[in-house]
Amino acid sequence: MEAPHSSPAVDSTGTPVPGTGTPGTGPSVPGTGTSVTGTGTAVTVTLTVESPEQMQDLGRRLARVLAPGDLVMLTGELGAGKTTLTRGLGEGLGVRGAVTSPTFVIARVHPSLVQGPALVHVDAYRLGGGLDEMEDLDLDVSLPESVVVVEWGDGKVEELSEDRLRVLIDRATGDTDDERREVTLMGIGPRWAGLRDELA
Repeated sequence: MEAPHSSPAVDSTGTPVPGTGTPGTGPSVPGTGTSVTGTGTAVTVTLTVESPEQMQDLGRRLARVLAPGDLVMLTGELGAGKTTLTRGLGEGLGVRGAVTSPTFVIARVHPSLVQGPALVHVDAYRLGGGLDEMEDLDLDVSLPESVVVVEWGDGKVEELSEDRLRVLIDRATGDTDDERREVTLMGIGPRWAGLRDELA
């Protein structure tokens, strides 16, 4: 993603979404806004994010609703903003160390500096199989006391928890400088029933 900007995410009326952007940065840009659907124990929230700074802000907002034992699965093309979102999560959780892509180490643990949960950041891109290939990471051991964030985790880590938050980041494809992203948060399981209210 390109250098960060600071205009806030907006809802369908052009009103800034609470907790995004930097105050006093000028008028918001209308976007497709926030929509929510819910069936059974799955809740979906969709946001429009206009810049890397907003993506990081979204991570900070999301960190406020995370708790030990939460599993977050990030899906999106290369350069979509998965690590940027995770960097915001790390800031919001108050963890130690710079959050960078763990591609070459597979997993990186960031202990809390504020007596909260640690952040376990996993990149499953190079792992072809399911949990069998991830046993050495001991994610099932780490999960109860940590927030575990897995990039490229679809089809690989669902067995870790019946309650999980799936984050899908869509961006324009091809040779483009468009920084707009559509971020879909899908809360699966009773843990996420109040996702919309928690993000407000």
